[in-house]
Amino acid sequence: MAPKNPARDNREARERLRLYQARQGLHERQRRRRKRDDLLGVGALVLVAALATGSQLAFAGTQRDDTAGAAATATPTPSASATPGNTGDVPSKAIAKGATWTGSLTLNGSIDLGIELDGAKAPQAASVEISLIKEQFYNGTSCHRLADSDGLRFLQCGSANGDGTGDAGFQYGPLENVPSDGVYDEGTIAIARSSSPYSQSTQFFIVYGDTTLDGSTGGYTVVGKVTSGLSELRSEIADKGISSPGDDGTGEPKVATTITAATIAEEK
Repeated sequence: MAPKNPARDNREARERLRLYQARQGLHERQRRRRKRDDLLGVGALVLVAALATGSQLAFAGTQRDDTAGAAATATPTPSASATPGNTGDVPSKAIAKGATWTGSLTLNGSIDLGIELDGAKAPQAASVEISLIKEQFYNGTSCHRLADSDGLRFLQCGSANGDGTGDAGFQYGPLENVPSDGVYDEGTIAIARSSSPYSQSTQFFIVYGDTTLDGSTGGYTVVGKVTSGLSELRSEIADKGISSPGDDGTGEPKVATTITAATIAEEK
């Protein structure tokens, strides 16, 4: 494994975040411009009608930014309406359209995972993931945490800094589609978080073997599943083990793991 360069990694993380926020800002400016043009168009029609009837009309319009914020710790990010507890500019949960979305995650340039996101059961989380993937937020980020013990088998990915820290500037909730029994079946993709249900953000974990997690704090949002490629993840990454496991038995994969590409599209 190549030695880490913290300064370079931090620069790359800051650049990824800057590019993501710049793209988000462009999209927001385009949205506001379309809304302004719509308002001006309606105002012109009203003014014409008023003049035709000899009435006088004073037209004034103001715009309101309806986008709310959300932040996440150890999980991927949705966007939505102003839900109490959200922080930052969270993607709207309408993005997922209540539909099934399919795509891929490529790890280390050669491990191709087919993925499916459930916009019906987890509309907010799916919308966040769709937004992040389309904005290429995940490209170049690391999968920093591996669990490989009995009943606890997952690979966690998606932090901006590649070490479990950093996000896209928002955290969100609520929890969605949480298993009632605390069992996360093999192939599950779930959103990571800290203690608060509104701490979901960009990090997610892929369950490569049936896993049981403590549900006393609410559990974890199941946003979708891996539909192919799980055996390659196991053999080429998980089976190689963990470097310096922590007290909980999890740690950095011995095989340095990077998301090199990600795609997503609505299923037709």
